[in-house]
Amino acid sequence: MAEENASLSRVSSLRELIHFGATEFENAALYYGHGTDNALDEAAYLAFFALKKIPDYSDESLDINLSEEDISRVNALFLKRIETRQPAAYLTHEAWFSGLPFYVNENVLVPRSPIAELIEEQFQPWVVVDNVHHILDLCTGSGCIAIACAKAFPNAKVDAADISKDAISVAQINQQKHQLAERLTIIESDLFSNLQGRRYDLIVSNPPYVDAEDMANLPDEYTHEPALGLTAGDDGLDLVIPMLRDAKHHLNPEGVLIVEVGNSEQALTEKFPEVPFMWLSFEYGGDGVFMLDANEVIKHHDVFAKAAEQIK
Repeated sequence: MAEENASLSRVSSLRELIHFGATEFENAALYYGHGTDNALDEAAYLAFFALKKIPDYSDESLDINLSEEDISRVNALFLKRIETRQPAAYLTHEAWFSGLPFYVNENVLVPRSPIAELIEEQFQPWVVVDNVHHILDLCTGSGCIAIACAKAFPNAKVDAADISKDAISVAQINQQKHQLAERLTIIESDLFSNLQGRRYDLIVSNPPYVDAEDMANLPDEYTHEPALGLTAGDDGLDLVIPMLRDAKHHLNPEGVLIVEVGNSEQALTEKFPEVPFMWLSFEYGGDGVFMLDANEVIKHHDVFAKAAEQIK
C-alpha cells in the first residue's frame, strides 16, 4: 500500500490517474465483461463517473490537472472495484445499453446482450417494421431490452415480463427514467404464465442460460449478479425449452421469436437437430442468438413439448 501511495502521489492529471487505475486493475487481475473489456476503459469509465464528468477523451480533457480531493475520490472508487470485485455498473448504479442509460443494482444482470445491435437495426430484415405493433421482452431484468425496443419502435406497445419482484422494481425505475408509462407494461410472470391471451409480433428474450459447469467456474465479478438471472440447469436450457413450447400461443401468425442462449447454443442444436434455428451474426461481437418464425415454432411444438416434460 505504501508503494501504491507513492505512485499515486506522482499523479496530477486525469490521464495519469486513468493509467494509474488501469495498472492497479491489471495487477489485481480483475475480470471484465460488464460494459468494458479491458483495464484502461474500466479505469476511464470509473474516473469520469467519480468526477461527475461526461466522458471526453480529448487531450484538453485528459491533461487537466486534478485536485487532491478529486484524485482521492477517484482512487476510492478504484479501490472499491478491486476489493469487492463488483462489476463497475453496480458501483455506479449505471449501465448503458443500445445507447441508453439504465439504473442497475445487484438484483438484475448488468446489460450487455448483443441483442442491442439487432434493436438498433429494428430487427431487420427479420421483421417488417410497420407490422410490429406488440413486442414482448421475456425475462426483462432491468427492462433494458424492452425500453430499447420501445424507443426503436415508437408506435408499438411493449410488455416486459420477469419472475423476480426485485427485478420488476428495477425495471419500473427505468420505465419512469425513460418516460414510458403509457407504452410499456411491466408484468410479474414466470415465463408466459401471466401472459394468457397476449400475442405479439416480436418476442425477444435474454433468459438465464448458463449451464451447471459454467456456473461453477464463473469469475468473481459474475458471482455478484443474481443467480436467478444466470443459472438454467445442467445444459443451460431449463427456461429456453419451456419458452419454445409456449411461444406457439403468444406469437401472431407473422411473428418472430429471437432468443439469446450464449454458450448453450451447442446444447440447443444437439437437443433439436431437426429445428432450423437461424443463428444471427453481429458486427460488433457476440453469438448464441437464434431466430425462429411463428411457422417453425408451431411446426416443432410437439418436439418442444416433449423435451419440456423431461425438465425436472
